[in-house]
Amino acid sequence: MSTLTVRHRTTYHYREPMSFGPHRLMLRPRESRTVRLHTHDLEISPAATVTWAHDVAGNAVATATFGAPADTLAIDSLATLTLDVEQWPVFEIAASALTYPFLLSDDDMTDLGALRLQAYLDSGGHLHDWARAFVAGPDTDTLSLLKDISNGVAARIAYEARDEETVQTPVETLTRGRGSCRDFAVLFVDAVRSLGFGARIVSGYLYDPDLNTLGSAGSGSTHAWAEVYVPGAGWIVFDPTNRSVGGFNLIPVAVARHIRQTAPVSGRFVGPAAACSALEVAVSVEPAKGSVSC
Repeated sequence: MSTLTVRHRTTYHYREPMSFGPHRLMLRPRESRTVRLHTHDLEISPAATVTWAHDVAGNAVATATFGAPADTLAIDSLATLTLDVEQWPVFEIAASALTYPFLLSDDDMTDLGALRLQAYLDSGGHLHDWARAFVAGPDTDTLSLLKDISNGVAARIAYEARDEETVQTPVETLTRGRGSCRDFAVLFVDAVRSLGFGARIVSGYLYDPDLNTLGSAGSGSTHAWAEVYVPGAGWIVFDPTNRSVGGFNLIPVAVARHIRQTAPVSGRFVGPAAACSALEVAVSVEPAKGSVSC
């Protein structure tokens, strides 16, 4: 159990004062049985009116509406939370789903819906063939299969930090053999979907006090990973970038069908496209003052 402070500051600099349209912010950590949010504060400059809502996936989304132009836009999110996830969890998978393939209930099939459909075109079946190669036979252990695919992503793809906002398609990542944590997560999700699993993208923060995981900058950073639905166990966390299962060091902010739905900050300004002179993003995940991890 760890009590942590997460700070995420995004700053845009412009060559002249700009007028801003509404900005959509997904910065509030997602509360659950394993993540207890104690405080969350947003500071925005220039001053903005902030309204909150939950999207279709239950993510907390803030909309910031601005009244005055400015040459700098700064959005500072500060959260204190307790993360309580076992490092080596045991998953109580239903007997009917212990081996792959298995049948989902009618309700599960209906509710998972688009989460079972690949998000990217795979017209040549390249991704499906790659994922299918991990299936050992007609009675493959389900959890072992998912772990093998996650580990297979890390074995096949070399990690690289990329500043571009775009994400590679799964086929591009397989072909190129390199990618960021977003590319790893997207590849894994579409790979397991090609086998009939329901899966979703997760974005949030990586807590790395030992400085030994990929995708980390200092003790913490933004990160992307995946969840796969397995009857009985529910949503199981997979971080293919670091070959980990369970998410003991992951702080979720948003879950979604497609990674484009998880952008922490999105919005528009009125002015020339080249008016933005610089973008700065600073993230820290550290033990809260006075807290003791156990």
